[in-house]
Amino acid sequence: MRQLLLICLLFFLNNTIYAQKPRARDIGIPFKGITGKHNAITDVKGVEVGYSTIISGEGKNIRGKGPVRTGVTAILPRGRNNNPVYANWYSLNGNGEMTGTTWITESGFLETPILITNTNSVGVVRDAVLKWFVRMGWYKEDFWYTYPVVAETYDGFLNDIYGFHVKESNAFEALDNAKSGSLAEGNVGGGTGMMCLGFKGGTGTASRVIKIKDSSYTVGVLVQSNFGAKQNLTIAGVPIGRELKDTLNYEFKAAPSYRQEGDGSIIVVVATDAPLLPHQLKRIAARVPLGVGIVGGRGENGSGDIFIAFSTANSTAFQRESFTTVEQLPNDLINPLFDATVQAVEEAIINAMVAAETMEGINGNKAYALPQKLVVDLLKKYGRIK
Repeated sequence: MRQLLLICLLFFLNNTIYAQKPRARDIGIPFKGITGKHNAITDVKGVEVGYSTIISGEGKNIRGKGPVRTGVTAILPRGRNNNPVYANWYSLNGNGEMTGTTWITESGFLETPILITNTNSVGVVRDAVLKWFVRMGWYKEDFWYTYPVVAETYDGFLNDIYGFHVKESNAFEALDNAKSGSLAEGNVGGGTGMMCLGFKGGTGTASRVIKIKDSSYTVGVLVQSNFGAKQNLTIAGVPIGRELKDTLNYEFKAAPSYRQEGDGSIIVVVATDAPLLPHQLKRIAARVPLGVGIVGGRGENGSGDIFIAFSTANSTAFQRESFTTVEQLPNDLINPLFDATVQAVEEAIINAMVAAETMEGINGNKAYALPQKLVVDLLKKYGRIK
């Protein structure tokens, strides 16, 4: 009995500490805008997020055995409700992949969850989504098709990426574990082995609540950040990267010779409950680069910067045979949503960096966490905080 109580107490303490892990605002970094309850993409009602995190091994890389530092992230626009949403996408620099976007452009609908993983695991994750659909009973006809949306960033600096460690079971885990509410950030899910603006990166999220006329709307963002050069890192307008130019941010003991500073990628998923049509969601996705640029992204040649936006409004929009009526926000009222998108993208990226912890991967390669105390000192030096 005592052992059981001790185990329960340790579980509670571990999860309490985990839940209290500081985010960017917690260490004093200032941002514009009003957040939702959880300051996460899940503040958009119905949206659920799940992770599968794979961490094992250390030392010399043995292909197929590790070390492994990777995972899968799943975003379900309407949770377990199989009901397509209006969507569209945009690419700042296309050195990356997001499957299913051709049909999104053509149809205006996102018909599947969005999954994010590493570059070499897109195929297995895509196939797993189709099997998950069958398992969920969402498609029972002999003739049916859909095009899963799976995106990627490259984690081969820390992860045995050519060991192909992501399996369909990991995609199932991320999908099955998806939930609403507060979310883990940093070294989790598809963002496990990623770097960002010279330091350890990964998964981040944020949200904004805005009012348009008499209605309140939420914009939520989730990022998988693996982009940018340290020299460009900017937080709250302060040139953090330049100030920390002599601070150790990574060690590549066996780095690929072709890697250039700034190589990497960022995938951004934007959700909103505002009644936007596909052409308006394209405009939302096209504002994501402004948030990326604020923190130091430049859309470098070696970066895959691909963004998707969807709306959970108009729940009856997807029809196969019947006519339907939908609502549309006037274009002249859309500017607050642009602002909210830019603000949430900026904060989600910094949240990913603040949450990420130093990680050592293949061959002793190491990505160091953002030095929070030095960042706070610099924000004080520049008068951004007291």
